[in-house]
Formats: sequence, structure tokens, C-alpha cells
Amino acid sequence: MIDSPAPRTLVIDTATAACSVALIEAGVVIAATHREVGRGHAEQLLPMIAALPDGGRAGHILVDVGPGSFTGLRVGIAAARGLALGWDAGVSGYSSLALIAAAAFAAGHDGEIAAMLEGGHGEVFVQSFAPGPVALDALASRKPEAAIAALAGRWPVGNGLRWLQQVAPECDGQPALPDAADAVLLPPALTALPPRPLYGRAPDAKLPGGITP
Repeated sequence: MIDSPAPRTLVIDTATAACSVALIEAGVVIAATHREVGRGHAEQLLPMIAALPDGGRAGHILVDVGPGSFTGLRVGIAAARGLALGWDAGVSGYSSLALIAAAAFAAGHDGEIAAMLEGGHGEVFVQSFAPGPVALDALASRKPEAAIAALAGRWPVGNGLRWLQQVAPECDGQPALPDAADAVLLPPALTALPPRPLYGRAPDAKLPGGITP
């Protein structure tokens, strides 16, 4: 959890179909907005920040660095970096999958979780967590069949669940999207990622000769 000595923190989350912001002070969320927008994060984000107390101004900015939507990630990270420069604030990142897991544990789930979000090309981004949250494996992008095979009894949480259910309709779990207000649940070790995109899979573009950039 974000400790009280930390400066006021603005949290930005645009990694998925949701767009959310939160202002955290002394370990408490003092204001937050969460919307499922699909697209159009760039148009929604800055007005949402401006509507927060003091226009969202904070000594530190925390941003979701992925995995998630290529465009959404870049919108959030660019805004975080720009505001940090203007406010002379610090900036760091967190994982969308860790945030989903932390929210599920806070809601009462006490077993291991497979956090998953929709990826590209019909795949899902997936990573397993124990309460804490503590990562049990590395982030991976998997086809639904492979994700199901790797569950090993873990509870699936996230909007990637619908892809699993297209293959196995009986697959149970909890749909979810990241919410900036839940960043208060993350331990400090999970809020110290560099503010650059964590895409979760190699880029589709190739350089001449088939080289991945």
C-alpha cells in the first residue's frame, strides 16, 4: 500500500478499454474517476485529470505501463511524463495485471489468481499471482487454449476471460478492467516500474529481412 510519507500521487490508467484517474494522499484515495470508454482516451484523459482537486497536481505520478492497448498505453505514459515535467514531479509505473490481481485479493479472493487481459491476434496477456500480490511467473501472451492449459486451478480475473470462454464456455472467472483507484492496494515494490510501455508481446512490424525492431 502507498505509505503516508509519500507525496500526493496522481494515478493514470489508460491501458485498456477503461480510462481512469485517481488522487491518493496519505494512503487514501481522495478523488477518482473511472469510465469504460473503449477508445478516445486522449480526448477523455486530460479533462478527467483537470476535474480532480487542484487539477490533479501531485508530487508523484503513477501510470499503468501495461500490458494493454498499444495506443492507450502511449496516451497515459505521454500524459504522465508531460505532467511530471511541468510539475517537477516524479513518475513511475505499475503493471495492469498486478493491479487487477490486487483488486481481486482485496475483494476477498484468497487463492492464486491468473490475471488476464485481451491481447492482440486473439491472444490474452496472462500472469499468475499469489496474495500480496506476488507474481508467480512471467508475463506471457497466449492463445486461449494455452492459457486454459496453464491455469492449473487458478482463478481467472480480467477481460481476457471472454476469450477463454469462447473456447471453454464452462470456464468460470471474474471479468475486470484496471481501475486507477486500486493503485492504493499495490505494495511499493510494484509501483516502481520505469514509465515506458510493457507491451507483453513482440511488435507486429518487421524491419527488412524479417528483423523485429
